[in-house]
Amino acid sequence: MKNKRFLLATIFILVLSLFLAACGSKTEQGSGDSDKGKEGKAEKPKFISIVTGGTGGTYYPLGGSMANIISDATGIQANAEVSGASAENMTTLKDGNAEIAFTQTDIASYAKEGKLMFKDNKVDNVKAIGTLYPETVQIVTTAKSGIKTVDDLKGKKVSVGAPGSGTYANAEQILEVHGIKMDDIDAKHLSFDESTAGIQDGTIDAAFVTAGTPTGAVEGLAATEDVVIVPIEAGKADELISKYPYYAKDEVPSGVYGLTDAVPTVAVLAMLVVRDDLSDDVVYDITKAIFENTNKITHAKGKLIKAEKALNGVGIDVHPGAQRYYDEKGIKAE
Repeated sequence: MKNKRFLLATIFILVLSLFLAACGSKTEQGSGDSDKGKEGKAEKPKFISIVTGGTGGTYYPLGGSMANIISDATGIQANAEVSGASAENMTTLKDGNAEIAFTQTDIASYAKEGKLMFKDNKVDNVKAIGTLYPETVQIVTTAKSGIKTVDDLKGKKVSVGAPGSGTYANAEQILEVHGIKMDDIDAKHLSFDESTAGIQDGTIDAAFVTAGTPTGAVEGLAATEDVVIVPIEAGKADELISKYPYYAKDEVPSGVYGLTDAVPTVAVLAMLVVRDDLSDDVVYDITKAIFENTNKITHAKGKLIKAEKALNGVGIDVHPGAQRYYDEKGIKAE
């Protein structure tokens, strides 16, 4: 009897062991599949921040429209935030305090290469979504100032942009090709709104404003003053482009700000950049959402934003998620 009991106990233990081993194998296999799933598709963030610019510029209203589009199309709650614009935005992404940013193509290149304002603060964790529209360099003044040429800025109180902004670099380079140094003007570091308010109340004479036209702050000035946009003549524009290839010839159209004639100037390109630690799937969805819903952008610049032009003049690496979208559409840089 004892032997029979021992045999039955042994068989029971053996069967139980085989059962537990089989369960363990299934659990391990299930765990492996789960891990693979996590690796294959990163978790979608619930919130993203888009850093833009000042309330008087173009980035902020555009960012608001794009935040709404992204939220509706992807389910990610996007929020547009006021900021100091291009240069500050690149640093904000570097520090991990936002996911997407507006910037100028020249500033993005400086940041990635560690040049100029990024000499001691190189940005390595940012890639492009795509370019959007020309960022027109507007040298703004009024008829009563008597300023008609870039040379006339010598000795005048001139706003050259908020500290660390892309506008400052544009002002410095444009003055340079005209043989003017920052020390030759009384440089003021003001936002667009502060600049136009200063022109209106007479505390400054002129201001560099690098933004898509029409720019809200300048439109506000034009409501009370006869606005003058100082031209950058073709020869100087060619000289500037030869030394700094991210510029292109542009103009402020007639009718804008009450101008009777178009004014020749130069431009860089506005672009969207993203932290490179966002997954390919998320950036693909964001890129698709923006470029396939440009009709929902309320700002006038929305008409210029086209996927077909988004790879032109980028200047830095494109995020693989954005590139996947362009590849699907057969889009290449021109």
